[in-house]
Amino acid sequence: MLYLTSAVLGATLCCFAFLGLRARWAHGPLDDYVTARNSQTAATLGLSFLASGMGAWILFAPPEIGAFVGPVALAGYAVGSALPFVVLGLYGPKIRRALPEGRSIAEFAEACYGLGVRRWVSLVSVAYMACFLAAELTAIGAITALLSDVPPALVVIGVALTTLIYTAVGGLRASLATDKWQAWLLLALLLAVGGAALWRLPEIPAETALPSIPVGSALSVALTLVIAVTAANLFHQGYWQRVWSARDNQSLGRGAWLGGGMTVVVVMIIGGLGMLAAMSGTPLGEPPIPFFALLNDAPAWLTLPALVLAVTLVASSVDTLQNGIASLLVARSEQGGVSLATTRWITIALMIPVVVIALQGLSVLRLFLIADLLCAAIVVPVLLGLWKRMTPFAAVGGGIAGLLGAIIPGWFSQGSVMAGVIAASFPDSIPTLGPFLGALIASTLTSTLLACVTRKQ
Repeated sequence: MLYLTSAVLGATLCCFAFLGLRARWAHGPLDDYVTARNSQTAATLGLSFLASGMGAWILFAPPEIGAFVGPVALAGYAVGSALPFVVLGLYGPKIRRALPEGRSIAEFAEACYGLGVRRWVSLVSVAYMACFLAAELTAIGAITALLSDVPPALVVIGVALTTLIYTAVGGLRASLATDKWQAWLLLALLLAVGGAALWRLPEIPAETALPSIPVGSALSVALTLVIAVTAANLFHQGYWQRVWSARDNQSLGRGAWLGGGMTVVVVMIIGGLGMLAAMSGTPLGEPPIPFFALLNDAPAWLTLPALVLAVTLVASSVDTLQNGIASLLVARSEQGGVSLATTRWITIALMIPVVVIALQGLSVLRLFLIADLLCAAIVVPVLLGLWKRMTPFAAVGGGIAGLLGAIIPGWFSQGSVMAGVIAASFPDSIPTLGPFLGALIASTLTSTLLACVTRKQ
């Protein structure tokens, strides 16, 4: 069984590499490597948004939220996962008109506010995507150990190397080409594995109620997830690349809504399986992993497709993240930007510590939450850049106010600044509404007020 599983996973990764290298960018301009400008249809973009947004996280987080918090919080998670696509679909045409030759969120920030804000936005974006990479590779290592006898390190390194090969050679076009096939594959595998797991589910007692917590607490969790996931994913450079890769504004809008709609459906289905597992009385494990609890003692014909599903999910998100980081590092040559070859080597070098962290099997949830909070503190000032009254001073002031606003809830509730700082670092690795809401409100009010009282040069 070990050899069969290794062969199937190896064949899956080889197929992804073949698809990516077949669509490779060959001796074209650097701009095409990082944007595939004005070339993608609505259907391709929708499938790409789905595949690049989905990762192994959907096998862990939505089922756990469904099992322990209930449908309201799960709906919040689903909406938060899809909302960044919708925001870019609505806001993207304005960005394309204002910055027709743009490549990244960092260039958008520079065009609106200057080089200093660009550097800050680039740092936050790279930090967030590096956390995302580490989390995805950590997750595939854990899933491999759970479902097979294949050494987890082998799969982690295999996924990292395979995706790095075709994204380094082919750029965004390679990522988009694999996304299309990965999206269909993950939908098919999800239906197959989810249906089989549902078929094996113990009978649910008639009097069993849906798992839930008090409505107020569920709404708080839902709102926290909407703010955190939306704010963080708006700094996902892979999504911004697709703004300029769209054939036209109509394709961007339709693709964004298609990707968002499919994302909501997928998250709700996976989370619903978690709810059903809890309602059936299935032991969820320690720590609880409801989706995989449904696969306990499952035959090989079910665990192998589940493992292929996990590899597909991870590869589809990792290649987008790798290419997104590369595109952030490539600046305009006339501005003294680094060359494409240098960018490739920097991306490869960045993957080394990411893989090392992933091989440790550590939990990166707390780091993820801190990165989400940093994004929530500055997302509104950045997106207000197209408002004609916004100024660099207002944007920087709003970002600083957002960071201060994140610690105010803990400061007021516990009576000290240090307590507020600790609360905003999520010591228990549990997302709480206070820091996110404080960051969002403070940054929005401050940047708007400063924009109204200062003059734009």
